[in-house]
Formats: sequence, C-alpha cells, structure tokens
Amino acid sequence: MTLQSHSEIETAPTLELPDFSLVFGGPLFQMYRRIHLYGDALELLPRRVVLITLFAWLPLLFLSALEGHALGGPIKIAFLRDIDVRVRFLVALPALIIAENVVHSRISPLIRRFVERHIVAAEDYPKFIAAITSALRVRNSVATEIALLGLVYTLGLWIWRSQSA
Repeated sequence: MTLQSHSEIETAPTLELPDFSLVFGGPLFQMYRRIHLYGDALELLPRRVVLITLFAWLPLLFLSALEGHALGGPIKIAFLRDIDVRVRFLVALPALIIAENVVHSRISPLIRRFVERHIVAAEDYPKFIAAITSALRVRNSVATEIALLGLVYTLGLWIWRSQSA
C-alpha cells in the first residue's frame, strides 16, 4: 500500500455529486411547499413546528372534549392531565421536526466528505453516484410514501390493539 503525497490528494479528480438531501423532495415535501410550510430552503421552521404540532394535537383535544374526557369524566386520567400525551405531541413531535434541519445540514456535506477523503475509491465513483441517484428516486417516489403511510397505519394499529389489549 502506498501513501499519496499531499499534492496528489489535492489534484485527485473531483466528481460532480448530485445535491443529496433526505428532506428536500418527495410528494409530502411538495405539499408542504404548496401550503407554505417550507420555502426554498429550510426556513419557516417555527411555522412548521406550530402548525404540524397543532394539526396532530388539536383533533385529539377536540374529540376528547366531545366525549367529556378532556378535563376528567369517567376515565382515570383526563386528556389534558395525561403527561404521556403532552410529551409525545408537544415535545417529541416538535423535536423531530426540528431534527430535519440537523439531518439536512449534515447529510449533504457528509456525502461530499466520502469523496474528498477517498473513502469512496475512484473506481467506485459510478456505483456511488448510482446509489445516490437511486436513493433520490426512492425519496421522490409517490408509491414509496403511500406504502410507508399504509404500513404506519396498518402496523401501528395492529401494535396498538395488541399492546393495549
């Protein structure tokens, strides 16, 4: 194994990498852009956090109030007094939405570092580009998002019913 000199590393051929983002793309992202929850970059974060959190939490509050379970009633723990619900929807969900910015800001430079630091060998560049292109194709797939949505609802419902019984 030979060591490359510093000048050889600097003059190594550079490959134009596609912009890789797990966040920018896909049907859901496009819908968010149309309803102004995303701009051209990942701005509008406070708006996204507030609106998505309220979209998840307010229907539950409304339905529990409709049933008389929001503040008490015949159940042990009222909806508004249930710490588990508050943590899930008012802490964890905003944290996941904020994490999109962290993921986006770190993934794209990381892909470039694979090439810059020669983790991807020169002969593997075409395969690396093909893998990135394939990942972008899956990210943008309507069928994939529909399948994930179906999986979440069917598997989630099955787990919820089997665990709560």
